[in-house]
Amino acid sequence: MSANVVQRTARRAGIVGGGSIGVAFAVTFARAGWQVRVFDPAPERREAVLQEVRARLDELTRFGLLDETANDVVARVAVVDSIAAAAADADLVEECAPERVEIKRELFAEMDRAAPPKAVLASASSFLATSKFVDETLPGHARCLVAHPGNPPYLIPVIEIVPAPFTSNEAVQRAMSLFSEAGLKPVLVGKEVEGFIFNRLQGAVLREAYCLVRDGVASVDDIDTVMREGLGMRWSVIGPFETVDLNTRGGIASHAQKMGPSYARMGAERGQDDPWTSELVGHVEAQRRAALPLDEWDTRVAWRDRALMNLARYRRESGRAANDD
Repeated sequence: MSANVVQRTARRAGIVGGGSIGVAFAVTFARAGWQVRVFDPAPERREAVLQEVRARLDELTRFGLLDETANDVVARVAVVDSIAAAAADADLVEECAPERVEIKRELFAEMDRAAPPKAVLASASSFLATSKFVDETLPGHARCLVAHPGNPPYLIPVIEIVPAPFTSNEAVQRAMSLFSEAGLKPVLVGKEVEGFIFNRLQGAVLREAYCLVRDGVASVDDIDTVMREGLGMRWSVIGPFETVDLNTRGGIASHAQKMGPSYARMGAERGQDDPWTSELVGHVEAQRRAALPLDEWDTRVAWRDRALMNLARYRRESGRAANDD
């Protein structure tokens, strides 16, 4: 076993909630070499966790995505009968309960009592910010934050780290480090906003998709086809800002100048008034140019095209028809 794996095996994660997200986190942490303890209040869920973890590991094995045997990984997962047992000696405790304030408030109080002082207390909340269910009367409030994953995190590695105003910088940095060690890609969310980044972006697409169906512009299947065969292809390689930066010679500032008015009109149709001001465009452009100077634009466009070619080749070789999924 490599030195890196030996170091990772010292990490311990407690998971509170044995539903689909809790099981997915158990797979994620155990695959990274962590010792994992899972608690769920429902006996039937506790009985199902290990079987579900094993099933997911078997699928990862089938696709060549495990560096060890499924037996080795599942051996690092234990199901326990209390929050205290899940949180004991943990570096990180991840709450994966339903999206209800009163449940999360109670669980965080128990987690704070049970977890060692060094442990980060995180919630997998999709929409609720930390300050909705934790306040400064909780003794360990400074170590509490949201860590919202893509689902499932063992396949979609992005995880949003969303601190409350009272969360300490030490806890934030420790969370970023721990999730990186677990093989995830943490993104720091600068403000507590409902839905964070992931679901606000997803929500914007869904709102427009519903409107297009409502207005008779397109069918559900046609919209899914546009996303799967168009935007989804692009966005699986690069994000929306880099997409438009590379789509227009001269970069994102040129795109905003040429296309901004059209996007403003489309937004106005939906009652949205969020103009791309020159100041905002300049702020975005500065970040893009720091990442990619314009004299490297052609090289990056060629890289994007090769990445899309690799994706197209994979889809063809896998025999996956466009509408199979």
